[in-house]
Amino acid sequence: MNARTEPGEAEPVTPARPPIVRELLLVAGLFLVYKLGRQLAAGHTGEAFRNAHDVWHVERLLRLPQEGSVQALLLHRDSLVEVANTYYATVHFPATLAFLVWLYLRRPAHYVWARRVLAAVTAAALVLHLALPLAPPRMLTATGLVDTARVYGPSVYGPPQTDHLSNQFAAMPSLHFGWALMVAIGLVVATRSRWRWLWLLHPLLTLLVIVGTANHYWLDAIAAGALLGLALALIHAPRRTATTAGRGAHTLVPAEEPVLVGAGR
Repeated sequence: MNARTEPGEAEPVTPARPPIVRELLLVAGLFLVYKLGRQLAAGHTGEAFRNAHDVWHVERLLRLPQEGSVQALLLHRDSLVEVANTYYATVHFPATLAFLVWLYLRRPAHYVWARRVLAAVTAAALVLHLALPLAPPRMLTATGLVDTARVYGPSVYGPPQTDHLSNQFAAMPSLHFGWALMVAIGLVVATRSRWRWLWLLHPLLTLLVIVGTANHYWLDAIAAGALLGLALALIHAPRRTATTAGRGAHTLVPAEEPVLVGAGR
């Protein structure tokens, strides 16, 4: 009897990481475009305040909750306000960068997907910043809100007339919220832990902070969520497999049963 065993299936291969130098240049380029776009949108003060009044009026027509109700919770304690201001000032960029670095090292396929989604959302946001300059609620007297960063500190913004590092009239959409929501969704999709849904607390906390500190309207977050939803619909996440979900390249996959060739002859 002439019998031999056909080879079984090969073990899954970890997706190749994109070249690190190229990725550093891409991320640096996105950051520079982000900063440049915000600068290009500056200088539209009158239009920004008119749009702010319109957004505030639309929110009242939609019967959205008053931003002041969230701020009132923060104003109970000075220390709570300071923590919220610090969160707004320090978490946005480092959290997103840490998210991308972790994906690059541990989930290369998800990294490429997340980077594309973030780039698409940021590009679309910059277009809206140019088309719809918008003063944040902390600048609008009609809101009755306190500029918590200026009063309690710390603040990342100077007076709008002399602040040349940021465009303070780029409130809609809120990239603080859009990026935070993508970080949470990306970690939920790329990991398998039963606790991974807790990552959604990050965008929830970010939402409360950006509204409570009077840096954004509810509609800013809604617009960011809509842009992210559109980007996720167009840019699909990698299919969940043993490697992309975090089991590693050395996960053993059962081979097929040996096939006896020639046994029936």
